[in-house]
Amino acid sequence: MAGHSKWANIQHRKGRQDAARSKLFSKLSKEITVAAKMGDPDPDKNPRLRLAVKEAKSNSVPKDVIDRAIKKATGGDAENYDEIRYEGYGPEGVAVIVETMTDNRNRTASNVRSIFTKSGGNLAETGAVSFMFDRKGLIVYPATVGDADTVLEAAVDAGAEDVESTDEGHEIYTDATDLNDVSTSLEGSLGEAETTKLIWKPQTTTPLDLDGAQKLMRLIESLEDDDDVQNVTANFDISDEVMEQL
Repeated sequence: MAGHSKWANIQHRKGRQDAARSKLFSKLSKEITVAAKMGDPDPDKNPRLRLAVKEAKSNSVPKDVIDRAIKKATGGDAENYDEIRYEGYGPEGVAVIVETMTDNRNRTASNVRSIFTKSGGNLAETGAVSFMFDRKGLIVYPATVGDADTVLEAAVDAGAEDVESTDEGHEIYTDATDLNDVSTSLEGSLGEAETTKLIWKPQTTTPLDLDGAQKLMRLIESLEDDDDVQNVTANFDISDEVMEQL
């Protein structure tokens, strides 16, 4: 199973999805505001905004919250955010990419560095680990949308690069520049997706035992709890046996 699903399952088991709901809404709203401010406030004319709105809707963000985030960008009172990527190493040498949006670079850099240090990891230079990942589009559908062959055929017709199907669902990967077009095409054949976003896909993964997995979870959770952090990606793999113990 891909790392995306592993981490989602861990969060679900720990009950963090409900606990972090408001924080997730805040992060998604920030992405919508930034996307609207950088381009056209009409999602149909702004691919980044369209994807941001689609991801917000798939996470049950209310329409009025989405509309307010867009209006904030067009009203001229939106903060100016810098998008900064941090890279480092977690337990067992796991590569970690941290994507942030911040109005205070010094605060964010200090916080991210402190979290890595306290969690037994270390922050590295930009580019130190990103070469171990590919920038891809990810579209996730539940298993109920169809069998593996049906989804594969639809994905190929839509222009996707790869599909990973399990009993839990289907993960469809695209070239980063094709995500908007592929997701739009798939809506016609498979309906609305559970997730549509740009990700860093690991080229290889590092297996973790229970101790390593617990340490990595603490690092990722601490990073995700920071208001400036938008996304955290790590190239880890956890066996089903270890998953059962978490």
